[in-house]
Amino acid sequence: MPKKNPDQLKVTTLSLSTSSLLFTSFHSEELHIVLQPGHKWIYWGGNILFSSLLVVLKNGTGTFLQKNVSVAWCISLKSLSVKSKSHLYEASKILQVANELCQKSYFKLCFSRNIYNAAAWYHNHCLGQMPVVMVTEDEDAIRQYGNETEGVFVISFKNYLDNFWPDLKAAHELFDSIVQARRERESESQENHGKEYPEHLPVEILEAGIKSGRYLQGTLNVNKHRAQLEAFVRLQGFGSKNTELQSDILIYGAKARNRAIHGDVVVVELLPVHEWKGRTVALCENETEDKAPADTTGDPMPTGKVVGIIQKNWRDYVVTFPSKEESQSQGRNAQKVLVTPWDYRIPKIRISTQQAEALQEYRVVVRIDSWESTSLYPNGHFVRVLGRIGDLEGEIAAILVENSICAAPFSEIQMSEMPVSSPKNPWKVSPEEAKKRLDLRDTHLIFSIDPKGCEDVDDALSVRTLPNGNLELGVHIADVTHFVAANSYTDVEARARATTYYLADRRYDMLPAVLSADLCSLLSGVDRYAVSVLWELEKESFETLRVQYSRTLIRSAYKLEYETAQALLDGDTSVVGDIVELQSLDEGTRQKKLAELVWAISKLTDIARHVRAKRDRCGALELEGIEIRVQLDDRRNIHDLIPKQPLEVHETVAECMILANHWVAKRISEDFPHQALLRQHPPPRQEFFTELRECASAKGFSIDTRSNKALAESLDRANDPSDPIVNKLLRSMATHAMSNALYFSTGSCPEEQFHHYGLALEKYTHFTSPIRRYADIIVHRLLMAASLRGTTGDVKDNIISNKDLEELCRHINNRNRAAQRAQKQSTELFQCMYFRDRSAESDERCVADGVIYSIRTNGVLVFVPRYGIKGAAYMKNKEGLVISCQGAGSCQWKPGSLHRSQHKITSTTTTGDSVTLSLFDHITVRILVQSSRCHAESIKLEIIRNAPHHTADTEAAHRSSHVVRSDLVKEVSQYAEEAQRAQERARVEVMDEESREFCQTKGPSLYQLLEEIRELALLDVTEDIRT
Repeated sequence: MPKKNPDQLKVTTLSLSTSSLLFTSFHSEELHIVLQPGHKWIYWGGNILFSSLLVVLKNGTGTFLQKNVSVAWCISLKSLSVKSKSHLYEASKILQVANELCQKSYFKLCFSRNIYNAAAWYHNHCLGQMPVVMVTEDEDAIRQYGNETEGVFVISFKNYLDNFWPDLKAAHELFDSIVQARRERESESQENHGKEYPEHLPVEILEAGIKSGRYLQGTLNVNKHRAQLEAFVRLQGFGSKNTELQSDILIYGAKARNRAIHGDVVVVELLPVHEWKGRTVALCENETEDKAPADTTGDPMPTGKVVGIIQKNWRDYVVTFPSKEESQSQGRNAQKVLVTPWDYRIPKIRISTQQAEALQEYRVVVRIDSWESTSLYPNGHFVRVLGRIGDLEGEIAAILVENSICAAPFSEIQMSEMPVSSPKNPWKVSPEEAKKRLDLRDTHLIFSIDPKGCEDVDDALSVRTLPNGNLELGVHIADVTHFVAANSYTDVEARARATTYYLADRRYDMLPAVLSADLCSLLSGVDRYAVSVLWELEKESFETLRVQYSRTLIRSAYKLEYETAQALLDGDTSVVGDIVELQSLDEGTRQKKLAELVWAISKLTDIARHVRAKRDRCGALELEGIEIRVQLDDRRNIHDLIPKQPLEVHETVAECMILANHWVAKRISEDFPHQALLRQHPPPRQEFFTELRECASAKGFSIDTRSNKALAESLDRANDPSDPIVNKLLRSMATHAMSNALYFSTGSCPEEQFHHYGLALEKYTHFTSPIRRYADIIVHRLLMAASLRGTTGDVKDNIISNKDLEELCRHINNRNRAAQRAQKQSTELFQCMYFRDRSAESDERCVADGVIYSIRTNGVLVFVPRYGIKGAAYMKNKEGLVISCQGAGSCQWKPGSLHRSQHKITSTTTTGDSVTLSLFDHITVRILVQSSRCHAESIKLEIIRNAPHHTADTEAAHRSSHVVRSDLVKEVSQYAEEAQRAQERARVEVMDEESREFCQTKGPSLYQLLEEIRELALLDVTEDIRT
């Protein structure tokens, strides 16, 4: 076959089989077929190719492709006309053959023949106008079919690269890497007859064992601080229902892990009770030791071993090549290299490459191909280079890869679906569309309150007095679904991304900027389409009398920042200069407009206090998180790390959003009881509160965790007037103990499991941020479908089946967790960069006040309020020396021993000097950066004085940290409770069962801002204030 210049070809790719290597091109005349049976499908296509692939695999439903779906072939096209789409649907019916069959020679031959027939059919279907290229590693198929049909070419993968992509160096290197890795793996299997690990049990035995209760199924979670030693399996599925276990299962050591990798779904066999071990309670620095000292482990817990893997959740891994010295110690074979993953939880990976020396200073992406029982390490291959170690862009790229985040720009065909809007040709409201909507532009004072610099303004608020004297509260949300049609290319891409990803210095949007920062952003002074929820409230009690859901046309009057709105709420009108919309007005008009705005903000706050008080009576919790904003200068260098200060206006906006989400959840679940998307927050497991209860007892507080209301009341009482940080830390521990809030389909679980433990609401969803959350887009479509019911409107496109919605919820939950991890990791990256550029010995910014919140056998865990940092501070170093502090003077390392009790730890030197540190003690720490070639840098704390560190910032933080909930909200809550008790005493009739249930909820409430962050120690969630 003659060589062809790909730049002169228009190529479409028909991809057949499940290949570990799939090249796709992005044009539309020539058809390529790729066949490599027996390997896991990994899709490398662009966004549009992916959307087409989904359509064909699921016969047009657009459902996501699961990682382990066994599909023999699929079709991917870029620019599809209606006619070519119908061609795809016909072609998709020709052949589907399971991958397992391809591993047998007879079925492999049959498989190749059928795929060739499919290629020939498609060539004939296109009337011979489109040459077809079938790529396969089956040499028999190449010989037999290579010249059988004119216009259908059958070639090897190497021939394919040589002919079509001769100048694509990276692809050739990748192909050579895969081939070399496969050859060495086959050679190793033949030479190494010894077993490093036991073989995994067959699937049928695993399934039978799970059903009988002999084996247990769950997801493997490796302890990143003891990656060589500890992993835990959290039970799931059928097997967990037949066991009385109430805790995770410890998998102790690499042998017991049996080649399972973090994130895999595994099957575990419990060990005899006398072989159970305890989890490590000592501080550690990700050392490679394979055993822990006996005195550093806790009480024995259920311990097991992995006997099989149900699902391998392998992904791309960021790795670092060994240094020159490490390479020499590994051996003389330069082609076989052990690379170290960026993630501590992933084992070293053996790859074959000739570029090891050249790539020693770079972050590199690799993939795992296999892990044989005869090998200590998994085998993989090199994929691509990300950037230099320590370089900001390279480190950000590593974070994105580790969290499987797509940062590619939106494709041309997606952008072609966007409306036109430019300075010369601005977008305008359609007169036809305006007639279909409730026009609020001249009747409502609408404004937004957002963080400084916010561009994607997806919500706005309004409040006004009705002619009958009652109030009308309005929450107005950008009508994204007007611009993003179901199953459009933009919709499929938004579904794949699922959320906007916020990093410390940038964001990756879920939707194109023309929507997220312009047409769907509720900016002031411009007309925008919205979906509004309007409540009529009784003027004094604020009880809901009527609610209305409408597509509306609005014009926001003001785009306020939180600080400005709070100043107006406090009566400080000096900030009027910060309100751009008032600048051009004369003094009289300005004062009139300002008075209207101040009244609206005050009235919204009054309403929010009462709404919050009602939830408080049902057990709503006010929990604590640590929020840090990275402040950059004009050159994007790190200027400061600023803890976010809580404002009452934060709660005002959050309560309005929570109210809207709650009412929308009620509406869509009533209309679509089996296919509505809601958000549940399960009650936490009681054992997760152990540390919270123990720490509270150190201050004499008792924490009742039996219900959300009991927990909320206990946390309110656990207040030390002399040290507000104590309550802050206790609430943070309570947050850490919480389960994650998750999206779910109402048809997938019973209604008694719908409730949101954190918010103390029976039904809840996400409706208020469709610009940055795909779940909200689905909810908008459901709400519009509910509103159109009984009319002539067609609602079928807005409804997803329960099965597909359940699958979509899993995908969105997974992407949300990835977004949280990426945000946390990027914040940690900038924290390390901030302190790395400063001298720890001389720069006063590297010394701060810290509060002890946990005691370990060899040190303490410390919270640094100034920077929102949590970290370990050792009291015993690697040389065995212990810390010695002379009064309030500096600390030194001396020979001695440590003694740990429940609430304190004592260091005693051989000379008899001793120092005792207790829970919630204030100490002075030095903040250091622990560097690493292979992993992300981390913060390290060093105790320098056994006394608080006093600065002006510390005193200010100490005074402001007590504002964990508005005192006014507490007063309203207490007043409402007293009124309710008086009403109950006067009531003669017995409260019915429904009201009784309403007054006693099923679990505690988590402040909306933090409901998704459970385990994050540092996180800038400025953009998530209304989540």
